[in-house]
Amino acid sequence: MRTNEPSEGPTLQPGDLVDEAEAAAILGVNRKTVANWRWRGCGPRYFRVGRRLVRYHRADLAAFAAGDAA
Repeated sequence: MRTNEPSEGPTLQPGDLVDEAEAAAILGVNRKTVANWRWRGCGPRYFRVGRRLVRYHRADLAAFAAGDAA
């Protein structure tokens, strides 16, 4: 099961977290596709910042693209 909790590991650096539009560009899909994956619970891991903002970690996007997403 996916969680919205930060992963344990190295400290985040500027640019490590990206918004939905940039995540879609990195994965080569439409922004709506990323939103649909999130709604269905089958996309890359994401983090909520407050109630509305959603961010993706670049390492999670790379793992998802490589098929290594947990």
